[in-house]
Amino acid sequence: MNKTTFYLTVGLMLSLTFLYSCGKRKAKDGRTDTPTSGTIKFASDESFSPIIEEEIQTYQYRFPHTHLLPIYTDDNTGMQLLLDQKVNLFFTSHVLKKGEDALLRTKGPIPSVFPIAYDGVAFIVNRSNVDTCITVNDIKRLLKGEVTRWEQIFSKSDKGDIEVVFDNKASATLHYVVDSILEGKNIKSNNIVAAKNSKAVIDYVDKTPNAIGVIGSNWLNDRRDTTNTTFKKNIKVMSISSATIASPSNSWQPYQAYLLDGRYPFVRTIYAIVADPHKALPWAFANFITGPVGQMIIFKAGLLPYRGEINIREVKVKTK
Repeated sequence: MNKTTFYLTVGLMLSLTFLYSCGKRKAKDGRTDTPTSGTIKFASDESFSPIIEEEIQTYQYRFPHTHLLPIYTDDNTGMQLLLDQKVNLFFTSHVLKKGEDALLRTKGPIPSVFPIAYDGVAFIVNRSNVDTCITVNDIKRLLKGEVTRWEQIFSKSDKGDIEVVFDNKASATLHYVVDSILEGKNIKSNNIVAAKNSKAVIDYVDKTPNAIGVIGSNWLNDRRDTTNTTFKKNIKVMSISSATIASPSNSWQPYQAYLLDGRYPFVRTIYAIVADPHKALPWAFANFITGPVGQMIIFKAGLLPYRGEINIREVKVKTK
């Protein structure tokens, strides 16, 4: 008996030129960094740390006289560091508010916002949980506190009370849930657990059969799989459906192709916000990520690049 399996592949073509300037100067504020040399600190929401780390390694390899020192923190703290000009670059999942933009302009730099990638907000469960297809409406009911036990969503579930686990109380992931999934309304579930970071969310779900974790999809990809078609083995990634009743045929996980065509419903944009009066290393690093090499790193990491021509191909593979 022949079985036909469908695989989706994503192709990426990029064309972008970015010119780096040379020369070292000392500014009035004491900075000596240039686009290709020097040391800077910058901030990033912790949920984006896997992809930012890969970009740092490549940039420093190409420009060995640079030292990029990330501060991985929550969304609120990162934005405050930028507003106070303690850093000149911040990676987050939202653009500047009018007041934030105006405040930065009073301090000198004209801020720029670079969209760099898309990732999915993923919902993960313990390996022992057999219920892995869920509707958007049930996710909302869960976050609103309208359901608190697994059997209220899946009648045959034996997992008991649901524990909802976030990376921290002020993360970009939590902000996305409130702003985009709950349309600005606060989470009302009483069973919320705040872990220390995204890795702690995965570890908690791995050890807790009744938990459901909420993390960025860039934490999920198995780096051993160069096709970006498998997730980490120690947890299960839920498939989300926009239909009334979820089934394997109408539910989707946060793979690149499903982020692109809209089948996966929870997609956010990752931004680099630059407020660099010198247009030196912070500016250059942000531009590098939007360029061909930086975007290819994003693609290979399992996220969806912001720039480039993306092609989806359907391949039929027959197995006996």
